[in-house]
Amino acid sequence: MDLIRKARELGDEMGKEVVIYLNKGYSANHAPFFVSFEGRSEMALEAGADRIVPIEGLHHRLTMSYTVPIRIAMMIQDGVTDYVDAAEVNPSQIKKYAARFIRRGIFSGIPRNLPNRNVIRWYAVNEFLYQRFNRKMKFHFIPEGKVNGEKISGRQIRSEILENNLHIPGSVKKLLPKSTVRILEEEIEKGTVPETRDMDVLLKRLNTTSRHNLLNIAHLNAGAVEHIIQGRWYQAENQVWASLRQAGYGPVLSRLALSCVEEDVTRREIYELIKDYEKQGIIPPDQTVERVIERDWFVSNMVETGLNSSEAHEKFLNGARTKDKPLYTFDAGLHLRSFELPKLEEGLKAHLYVDKRGVLACELKTSEGKVKSPLKLPGKMATYLRLLVDSQIIPLEGELVKKKRGWRIRLKVG
Repeated sequence: MDLIRKARELGDEMGKEVVIYLNKGYSANHAPFFVSFEGRSEMALEAGADRIVPIEGLHHRLTMSYTVPIRIAMMIQDGVTDYVDAAEVNPSQIKKYAARFIRRGIFSGIPRNLPNRNVIRWYAVNEFLYQRFNRKMKFHFIPEGKVNGEKISGRQIRSEILENNLHIPGSVKKLLPKSTVRILEEEIEKGTVPETRDMDVLLKRLNTTSRHNLLNIAHLNAGAVEHIIQGRWYQAENQVWASLRQAGYGPVLSRLALSCVEEDVTRREIYELIKDYEKQGIIPPDQTVERVIERDWFVSNMVETGLNSSEAHEKFLNGARTKDKPLYTFDAGLHLRSFELPKLEEGLKAHLYVDKRGVLACELKTSEGKVKSPLKLPGKMATYLRLLVDSQIIPLEGELVKKKRGWRIRLKVG
């Protein structure tokens, strides 16, 4: 309400409309919404907005370091001139914090201890995209809403409604506009609150999908796949969360991974989506898929010299590079038994996976059955391939080829 009220004030002064860009399908945190898009649209219009623009197809596929540039670019291209946000810190501090991310041209990894870090990301990306569009939005900041000194929490509001058996308690009614309460009650009456995941689809995929097909889903790395396999048979979402937590996934990445499983989002789909936005000049240079591959190549080279991966990663961020370019095609050896050789034929697709011992391997589906084998690679190339596997967004393909010295898997990156 406070944001729309401020926007209404600005819009009336300048003779412009107040437009709400509203997520549809999944929230910016990659989860299903509490209230439907239609219900939230009605709430915004009743609160004083002139028009709603839906944001679709982003938040079950991409992290916020990608979705924020795409959304801001969309707004600038639509002719939006002014943007209203709420922040706890003053604008001069936001500009100061944002400056280092603007200089580096990378908008992931913003430290969690920075206040209002998502506002900082939005501000920094808006400044960055000025280079692309030669125009940017003017930011207007209002204080964050508080009750008794505590920030108003959407999560807390939802929890209170759920704990009250989907009846809106008085403590919540005091916070919300009357029009919002009315619409929310109508949505509850329709049975559309809360929106939820399709658990039948999600659990079936997690329980039955092969190791190599799980690894082909975007935002799942080898560790996540291993813990998912170990945790089967899943009957509830919280069991899946436990497996992802064991793999080191935080809440946001867990929600994104689950959304990708639910919607069957592949690495190839993500790769092509990012490439498309790259062509439009929207993706910052340090977040392109080529830079991800280049970083993995650099780290594998540095690890070979004795650096650990975190040290190598930091050197890369600071501008260090190798003299040679990353390999996008290379061959790996196989460990085959004599009775498997007659089954093989050139051109068979090799499905990559990481086995339960952490070994890079592949599966070949022949006319007479499956052939599984670890991959034989020099140390540097094994590190490079494992980093690509754990990138979560780079697609990898393998094909069986016949060489003079025997069978090889030809690996293709991207």
